[in-house]
Amino acid sequence: MRSRSPGPTPFWDRQRHADRRPLLMARGRIKAAIRAHLAAQGFVEVETAALQVSPGNEAHLHAFRTELTGTDLARIPLYLHTSPEFAMKKLLAAGETRIFSFAPVWRNRERGPLHHPEFTMLEWYRAGEPVERLWQDCAEFVDLAALETGRDTLTWRGRTCAIGSAATALMTVAAAFRVEAAIDLRATFTATSTDRAALASEAERIGIRVAADDTWSDIFSRILTERVEPNLGTVRPTILHDYPVHEAALARPAPGDPAIAQRFELYCCGVELANGFAELTDPEEQRRRFESEMAEKQRVYGEAYPIDEDFLAALAHMPEASGCALGFDRLVMLATGAPRIDDVIWTPIAE
Repeated sequence: MRSRSPGPTPFWDRQRHADRRPLLMARGRIKAAIRAHLAAQGFVEVETAALQVSPGNEAHLHAFRTELTGTDLARIPLYLHTSPEFAMKKLLAAGETRIFSFAPVWRNRERGPLHHPEFTMLEWYRAGEPVERLWQDCAEFVDLAALETGRDTLTWRGRTCAIGSAATALMTVAAAFRVEAAIDLRATFTATSTDRAALASEAERIGIRVAADDTWSDIFSRILTERVEPNLGTVRPTILHDYPVHEAALARPAPGDPAIAQRFELYCCGVELANGFAELTDPEEQRRRFESEMAEKQRVYGEAYPIDEDFLAALAHMPEASGCALGFDRLVMLATGAPRIDDVIWTPIAE
């Protein structure tokens, strides 16, 4: 009888747990520090239901589907949320003004050093405050994480990001494409259209693969992933802001330039840590964007998720607000120097 080769050591192995335990202890300290920091500013911690009518309506997000069986045995499809966003915005509509959540979230088709199917998202909202205030929040969270691990740098795969006294860098998406990829991105889109051929030509010029059925957004994402992101936050934390409106399904257009959205991302060591917006509060425009995203999802993957009508109804009552989602496990990973996200999750799913 042939014996099977041993698989990876399980997380519950005593030696492996002993090796990981300092990282997990740091995780707890970082979470406690962020909680205290937000509470001191009058934030309320909320807990949102994981089961939702819609898991989110972005074309390339993949959810876990389940069913609710009623006492009458009727079955209703539900999803594990990919973000607590819809539920938290409903709470803003209800009158909350500063809220946060350390929410377990689920995303399918994602696994690797930076991805785990179930992870923790720190999401927070400020009603009536500008999106730039969230940039400061991000910098403060990074500093808190470093303080709890006794570090003055974040590290991942040979990249180092100085923190503390080093001010956060600011860079627009257009500037990042120009500096890192030598591409004039702004010449390839307007508020209402995109020039797929122009961006494809630029991508091919710098050696980026372009498939015949790639959309402008596909090409944009590939250039961002391959040429821009690896160089962001490699000296100090970097806020990448002013995204094309076509790449911000839930964000408000920028004042004075409808082609630009008030969306930003935080990068450290070439790793995306956070994604935030000045929130769109127009339910009709939000419906149009959701329908467009789901049409693209149907085209590419042969499936689409329902639209949460209750969310759109609440959106009409939501005040102007800014919100952000930060990958808490990734922050802990960079702050501790762990090589994989699984190393800082208490009970990771076996690969």
